[in-house]
Amino acid sequence: MLPHPATALIAALNHLLQGNDWARKRLAPYAGRQALIGMPPFQIGFIVTSAGDVELVVEPVTPDVTITMPADSPFRLLDGFDRLMGAARVEGNAEFATELSFVFRNLRWDAAEDLSKVFGDVAAQRMVQLATGAVDWQRQAASNLADNVSEYLTMENDWLVPRHEFDQFRTDLTQLDTALCRLEARLGRCQPG
Repeated sequence: MLPHPATALIAALNHLLQGNDWARKRLAPYAGRQALIGMPPFQIGFIVTSAGDVELVVEPVTPDVTITMPADSPFRLLDGFDRLMGAARVEGNAEFATELSFVFRNLRWDAAEDLSKVFGDVAAQRMVQLATGAVDWQRQAASNLADNVSEYLTMENDWLVPRHEFDQFRTDLTQLDTALCRLEARLGRCQPG
């Protein structure tokens, strides 16, 4: 039987914290404080322990901090945890929120260390290099695809207006609006502003 996603997430977070003693030391002073992380439609509450780990709270009474992730979080996560946390909305106790945000932005998983326990050091390093290369390749492929689709829709089919033409059109409209307002002001119909 698979664990509940919240339980799995808390276990993963604790695994990361165990590998980053600095993070546990930073969280330990906030023992007993509760946080609620929401990514529609899911919410996960946790409480900080005296050791700097976290425990699942099924129904937080009044969380000290609420972190709301954007709906496109899984896609932002592909660009890095920093980008994801940069898009999150954080509310509540400012000091605790700042500390959580710092810890979450700077937590790093040492995949090679975990893999080396099972496969050995050399194999673990090679696996990490392969995975990193695959992720970089996918990111580049997605970027190339987006560029090609954009070029196709703007240049080949004329379904979209090229960015520079749109910007020029917007500038022309602003100039036209200003000129019309001056003309109407001369006629007494417009208050320039």
